[in-house]
Formats: sequence, structure tokens, C-alpha cells
Amino acid sequence: MLLRLSTLFVRTLREDPADAEVASHKLLVRAGYIRRAAPGIYTWLPLGLKVLAKVERVVREEMEAAGAQEVHFPALLPREPYEATGRWTEYGPNLFRLQDRRENDYLLAPTHEEMFTLLVKDLYSSYKDLPLTLFQVQTKYRDEARPRAGLIRGREFVMKDAYSFDLDDEGLEASYQAQRAAYQRIFERLGLEYVIVAATSGAMGGSRSEEFLNPVAIGEDTFVRSPGGYAANVEAVTTVVPPALPYDDAPVSHVEDTPDTPTIDSLVAVANERFARPDRAWTAADTLKNVVLALVQPTGERELLVVGLPGDREVDLKRLEASVAPAEVETATEADFAAHPELVKGYIGPLALGPNPQGLALDAEGRTAVRFLLDPRVVEGTRWITGANVHGKHVFDLVAGRDFTADGTVEAAEVRAGDEAPDGSGPLELARGIEIGHIFQLGRKYAQALGLTVLDQNGKTQVVTMGSYGIGVTRVLAALAEANHDDRGLAWPAGVAPAHVHVVATGKDAAVFEAAESIAQTLHARGIEVLYDDRPKVSPGVKFADAELLGVPLTVVVGRGLADGVVEVRPRVATDGSQAEQVPVADAADRVAELVDALLSR
Repeated sequence: MLLRLSTLFVRTLREDPADAEVASHKLLVRAGYIRRAAPGIYTWLPLGLKVLAKVERVVREEMEAAGAQEVHFPALLPREPYEATGRWTEYGPNLFRLQDRRENDYLLAPTHEEMFTLLVKDLYSSYKDLPLTLFQVQTKYRDEARPRAGLIRGREFVMKDAYSFDLDDEGLEASYQAQRAAYQRIFERLGLEYVIVAATSGAMGGSRSEEFLNPVAIGEDTFVRSPGGYAANVEAVTTVVPPALPYDDAPVSHVEDTPDTPTIDSLVAVANERFARPDRAWTAADTLKNVVLALVQPTGERELLVVGLPGDREVDLKRLEASVAPAEVETATEADFAAHPELVKGYIGPLALGPNPQGLALDAEGRTAVRFLLDPRVVEGTRWITGANVHGKHVFDLVAGRDFTADGTVEAAEVRAGDEAPDGSGPLELARGIEIGHIFQLGRKYAQALGLTVLDQNGKTQVVTMGSYGIGVTRVLAALAEANHDDRGLAWPAGVAPAHVHVVATGKDAAVFEAAESIAQTLHARGIEVLYDDRPKVSPGVKFADAELLGVPLTVVVGRGLADGVVEVRPRVATDGSQAEQVPVADAADRVAELVDALLSR
């Protein structure tokens, strides 16, 4: 059907919506592609649905080319499968839970591992049925605490999730690589830049995980790259651990008065003023900062954790959460400190923590109730200035391994530009990106929990091994909008644009509208998707502004030039030297078709 702006269900806006923070959110609302229904929840309008359908089509074609078969599950699911895998609890407050009239528990699915597993269990029982890969394109729900950036972080979103089922690890690796290659083809076809980075599996579980990130400054994910090719999400970066140091000649630790030094900067200043050393000045890197945090389990149980790290580093909460998943991390409250008087704010030291209690109340295992984990850089033999657990006092020359130990180590410190890559491939650089895809080697976690087994070649029961592969379809659309816009509006690639050509009739002359109608109908008959601005009482300025805002790749302007027998064909964005050109009316359809073919073939 030929799209006509006179009847199309769309209203464009001249002002940015008040709640919009990023370009994609602003422009998708202003151009009438989506409308906000509630925080993190959006209504899709006709133009938005057309773009979404084209993104989905690319995803489906490449999934099927990789041998995957499409199914479709309900979004409303029973509690029992998620209880069996522990995720009814592990998802915590991120899960939308509800009850039916009989008080049976249900959820709105955030993801469908359990249901795919049970479906295959229901229908397949032999190794001859494998390998198998199934996928769906379906709406998901997560109760995001802080939905933001429009479609980039919402509570309702469209996702493509696929799952592979194999008899052994070799089969899983082959399925994983097939999906990885399909993802590369999808994003290349969409013209969307991507970086593949190592990632953590988190609550999903599994032995291997990689993210596909669209590098863009407004992205929520931070990732690193090295000159030698290492790439990882910051949550997956492992610290290069320095060697242990000898400490036979290290001085005995000693407590000193350090009044009014609750911060690292104030401590370093006092140390250099009152305890100067001849070889070099004290710096923040010489201090051991002990940060008190609270781990909140999905059950609501709250546990205090102290992370010890060099004072020139900060705790990265996302890295810490990746290490302690499914727990969430919060800053310790005044009530937490009141419940643990051994934690003297600003002066906390290792000797009141973990396995190092000195004159403190102990639990049944002989420890304080506060767990103590160290940054991996705090190796045996390193010497520190740190809190003495007394207001206004710090310990100097406290040696790790000699004077204190910890309950373990944790990857929680911020990753900084210039840090060494874990594989030795050079210094790291940091960048931001939008997560548009994530692939996992799940292994047997879900199959084991739900009893998915088959008989192998020898008639023995084998637990099936699985992979999981997700693409955030609505996120991809938002990423495309972020990558394809300017200060005038959207500028869609031809393959996903709601139409290929925007025909604009300007002026009041009936001949103009007749010529524009003829061109639009001719293009439509040739299979070219046309958006025709046939509004009779709208000024040329408004029509041109709408054309630029809507972002269709080519615009055909039928107006003043018609008296000279020409129309103007202008690209939304000039690429490869392309620019507006005057085309005879009789040749307009042929020239536009030629340009559309060129755009679609890129």
C-alpha cells in the first residue's frame, strides 16, 4: 500500500520530549515512531513497526540460514520451571511476578531458557535428533529499577533468543561458532558497527560468554581493547597480578596518630607532612582503602562485605556485581555501621575484618561477621598505610601475608586506560558501547536441572549440552537511530528505513500534485516503498522539515521545477559524493529506482 502522510497515523513534534536523554529516544518520539506508555514501556506506531519488522526480517533470515528453526513461546509463564532452576529467586526484584485468580504464581518472561529446555525434553529423546537449534522473536519483560535512554534500557523489549542442543562439548562449540558467525552477518547487513568482547556469564551460567557491542559514547557498557587484539567487557577483565614481594627486612607495623584524615587525599597529605620518607613521597597507591558495601541476595538477605584495594583505585560496582551475582550491591548505610561498631568510618583496617579479628566479637566460626576480600594487586609482601580501626589513627607498614590475610580476592577495582591487558597484548584503552547481542555456552546447567537427556549411540543416557544466543532487537533499532542521525533528524539506512523514497509535493498547483502522484504510483508499482507527502495545505518548509526528521533515504521534491520539466532528487545524507540533482520528470522513476538499487546493494 502506498503510504500517504495525509492519512498516515503519525504526528511529528518540533520539541524534544522532556524525559529523553539520548538522540535515538528524542528522534524516535519526535518523528512519530514510538510513544511513551509508561516508564520504560513504549507503544509502536506504524512507521516504527515498519523499521522493527525489517530488523526482525534480517535476524530471521540469518537465523534460518544458520540452520535454526523458529518457534514462539508465551510471555506469561508458570513459576515451576523457574523454581526448578533457581531463577524464580535469583532474578530478585527484576522479575515481574503475578498470580491468577486461583493464586497460582506466574511471571512475565525475562528470558526463556527453561521453556526451550522443556519443549525439547517433551519431543526429543535420542542423539539422532541432535544437533538442534531453535529460536524465537518475542517480547520480554524485566522490572528495571531505572529504565532510561528510551528503547536502550526498557521494561518491555523485543528480543531474539536462540538455543542450541548438542550431545557433547564438540557439538556445542560448533553450534556456538555457527551462531557467532550468524551474528556477524546480521550486524554487517544492518550496517551496524560492532565489537566482539569477552564477557561474564553471570546468573546465566556456562563456560564461555561473548558480547556484541555497538561502540557509541552513550552506551551503558564499558569495554576495553588492546593493540594486540584483546577485547572484553570491563566486568570480564582480570587483573594482571604482580609477583609476591619478600618482606624479611620489612619494618614492624606501627600505629600513628593521623587526625582528621577520613579520606585518602587527607591521609596522604598528613603522611607526607608528618611521616615523610627519604626515597619518595607517599601517594594514594601506598594506601589500602577498605570500602564497606552490602550484598543483597534475591531472598532479601543482607550481608556486609569489605573490599580492600589500593587507594588510587575506586570500586566498580558493575564489576563487583558480576563477581557476586546474583546478589545486588549497595553502599553500606548508617544502620549497617551501627550494627558493626568495629567498622570505624574513615579508619577501617584489615585487623577488624575477615580472618584477622583483634579483640572483637566473633561468630561461630571464629570470625567477625564482615567478609573481607582483596583486590588481586594486594599480594603477599606488599606494604600499606591503612586504617587502625580507631578514630584518627592509621597503621603504617602493614604487610600483606605477614600482618593480615583475607577471605579471598575479588575483581572489583575500576579498570583504567593504560592497565596491562591480561593476555600481555599491550595497554588497554576504554570505550563505551550498547550491548546488542550476547552469546553463551550454557553447558548442562538447565538440562541437568530440568532433566533433558537423550540416549547416545550406545544406549546410555546423556545430559544434553546447550548454548544460548540473544539479540536485543529493539536495542538494535535504537542503536541504528543513534548511528544514523544528524541535527535535523533520522537518516535510516535503506535496508531498514520505513520507505525507500519520500515524495514531497510542494505548492498549491494541481499539476504538482498530479505529477507527484504519478511518480509515487509508478515507483510503488515497481516494488519501491514510497512515503508520499500529499498534504494539500501544509507549507513546503514544514514538509521539508518532516522529510528530514523521518529519515527516508531519498526525497523526490515536486514543485517549482515542474514548470521546467524537472523534479529534484536529494539524498537524506550525502554519501560517496552524492548530492541533490535535477531530473527530467519523464526519467524520475528510472533514476530513483537506480538510486534505490544502489542504496540497497551497499
